[in-house]
Amino acid sequence: MTIASKLNSALPRRAARAAASASCAVFLLAQPVAPAFADPTSQAQRIYERIAGVDPPDATLATMEADIAGGNALAAAELATSDPSFYNVVLKNFVTPWTNRNQTVFAPLNDYTATVIGMVRDDVAFNTVLSADILYKSNAAGLPPVSAANNNHYATAELNGVDLKATLVATTQSATYGLPTAATAGVMTTRGGSSAFFINGTNRAMFRFTLINHLCTDLNPIMDITRPPDRVRQDVSRSPGGDSRIFLNNCIGCHAAMDPMAQAFAYYNFDGVVTQETLYTPGVVQAKYLINTQNFSEGFITPNDSWSNRWRQGPNQVLGWSAALPGSGTGAKSLGQELAASSAFAQCQVQKVFQAVCYRTPQNQADRNQIATMVGGFTAGGYKLKQVFAESAVYCMGP
Repeated sequence: MTIASKLNSALPRRAARAAASASCAVFLLAQPVAPAFADPTSQAQRIYERIAGVDPPDATLATMEADIAGGNALAAAELATSDPSFYNVVLKNFVTPWTNRNQTVFAPLNDYTATVIGMVRDDVAFNTVLSADILYKSNAAGLPPVSAANNNHYATAELNGVDLKATLVATTQSATYGLPTAATAGVMTTRGGSSAFFINGTNRAMFRFTLINHLCTDLNPIMDITRPPDRVRQDVSRSPGGDSRIFLNNCIGCHAAMDPMAQAFAYYNFDGVVTQETLYTPGVVQAKYLINTQNFSEGFITPNDSWSNRWRQGPNQVLGWSAALPGSGTGAKSLGQELAASSAFAQCQVQKVFQAVCYRTPQNQADRNQIATMVGGFTAGGYKLKQVFAESAVYCMGP
């Protein structure tokens, strides 16, 4: 037999063996894989890394293992929240995008971020974050004093690696910046919040970014063209490009509800300094509310800082407005209370924490059930955001 004939006779056998091997491979791949169950050590490690962003010390890991093995994983997660890295790194990165229009984490520490970190550390009711006369600063040595005119205190603290968990102390905006207590509205009236969202423009940015950051929605998803347009300002054209249909089917969907609520900020304008007569001028409607009157001279002329929530009727009732509140008021503080009392606010905080800790949005019914459980506990338990971090970490620690 020639070499060529030998090769030709071997080809069918090789093809058969290759087909058989492929069939075996497919069969093996098709077999169900037994789930990998995490042991208490792995679960403790995962909880700690998800909350603090670092590896746990050996002694802490041993305590957490024992807690998990004993059926008390929540205690293990709560122990992880005591790590300074949870405050100095994880929470700082969690909050910082809320403080700027670019929604970037790469921004210096400021009073907005520090205040949220302090509130989480101290279990301050988080539904006051948009209304309280509250401010946190560091008592670390060598820092510039907190100033209404600059961010040096907070930027220096970050540059020097100050331990925020150990050094943040609670104070008030009224005592630090001289704002009237009635004019304070949580993080909205901090220097960080004001410099980002009360500067220039029309103050609609403060309303929009508060929705984004604290109710987890933007204006477009909740547009409602059925609200009355009687309080839409003069600067909004009723016939953009000469076509009134654009206003009636688009612009009105946001402005008819936004303008009556953004009126709460009528006395605010950031011009570099956070004090009375600079950020806040009582009884004086800022010029930005009265610009571009020629766009529609018959439009609403803002007379004061009274506001009303037009979303309490119509499809946006789904945001869950509190029946205990009137749905109208004066000033930023009462508007902040209205927004933070909504079910959308509570849902938003829990969803943000879940995503930060579990590295995913809710994916299935089990995730959605867990979110609902945590929202219920969050609202019934005093709006403690630190607890939501712990509960999320336990849920995502692995089976």
